[in-house]
Formats: sequence, structure tokens, C-alpha cells
Amino acid sequence: MVSLFRPIRLMVLDDHALILQGISENVREERDITVLGYFTQSQKLIDALSQQEVDVVLMDYSLSPGEVDGLNLIRGLRIKFPKVSLLVISALHAPATVAMAMRCGAKGFLGKETAKEQLPIAIRRVASGRDYLHPMMENELRDNQVSIVKESQEDLANPLGLNTLITSSELSVREREVLRCCLDGLSVTQIAQKFTRSVKTISTQKHPAYRKLGIRNDNELFKVRSQFEGW
Repeated sequence: MVSLFRPIRLMVLDDHALILQGISENVREERDITVLGYFTQSQKLIDALSQQEVDVVLMDYSLSPGEVDGLNLIRGLRIKFPKVSLLVISALHAPATVAMAMRCGAKGFLGKETAKEQLPIAIRRVASGRDYLHPMMENELRDNQVSIVKESQEDLANPLGLNTLITSSELSVREREVLRCCLDGLSVTQIAQKFTRSVKTISTQKHPAYRKLGIRNDNELFKVRSQFEGW
């Protein structure tokens, strides 16, 4: 937890100069926040974290090709720098993406279109050891019954994928079966034949499962999977 007698020490990672400039202008007037460095590459951030004590890292979820980013970077930073609070900022914030980022160790998640006044609030919140999500995000996750319970250090050492979210969500056994078949590329008709159920029954199980994960269709399912598994 951050001391009341010194500013919050912040580092920022984003591969877009305009975003970094905007963040700099946003926090410049905040007397209780001091930025120790702006970085466009994850390795340079990691090097700096190894040399300085930092309270919060504000990091983009999706970096340039060839960079470690997204869930792998969140998990890696949490393992290597467990005392640093991670605040993710991204244009990608489907409920499934937000939930998995939080499960992997992020303390907060901001959409890039969020009002700029929310950024200092989010930084202070995660620096104090509490989670931060915009109220609309919180409501969406709650409505979809998606879990954001943090993984243990032991869990972080294991390979990560969409199956982790499927297992942890409020899905019925049959909804999980249908989703795993969808991930294997089976159509609704093929899943119905596999389990000797009607196409209507499979559809009835599939759509609530998508709602609980915060996705709307097959394209979004595979898009989320690619984000999680680094395709």
C-alpha cells in the first residue's frame, strides 16, 4: 500500500506516442502522482522496474507485433514484480478480456475511450491495493456472471487459455461442453449429433454461455481466444 507521505510512483507503457503524451498531460497536475518513466517497449519497462521501486504500472493491453503483451505480460509482471499494481488500458474491453486480465493479476482496467478524469481515480485506487473497474464494466461483468477472482501464484505458472475462463465462469456442465466443441470448430449441427441432442437444445445452451462470457457470436469467441492464447 502506498505511503501517505509521498506521491504514487507510476510507470507507463504504450507503443503510441500520442497516447503517452495524453497520459502525461492528464497526470501532470496531480500532485500525488509522479511519473518515473514512459516506455514504448516492454523490455525497457522491465529493465526500469528492476532498478526502481514503483507503485503502479499503467500498461497498454496490445503492443506492437513482436512485443510481449496482453495476458502474458500481465502474468510475467505479476510474477517478477508482485508488489507493483498493474492498471491496464485498452480499446479491447469485452467482458471476457477484462475478466481474464483481472484474473491474471491486473488490479484495474480502463477503456481508452473512458473520460480522462477517471485515470487519476483509477491510479489512486489500484495504488491503495483495491481493484478498479469503471462502474459500467463492473455491471457488465456482474450481469454476465463472469468471475474476476485472481489466480494464485501456483496458477500463474501454468499455461493459460480461454478454458481457464470457461471453467471459472458460472456455466453449466452442458454449456461448457458446447463451448469447448465450438472452440474445436464444430457447428451447432455437429455438436447436436455428437451429444444426441436437438439443434434447438444446443443453441439454447450456446447463447446463454456466450452471454456469460461477454461475447455475442463465433467470431468474437475466436477473437477472444486469439487474444488469450497468442495466435
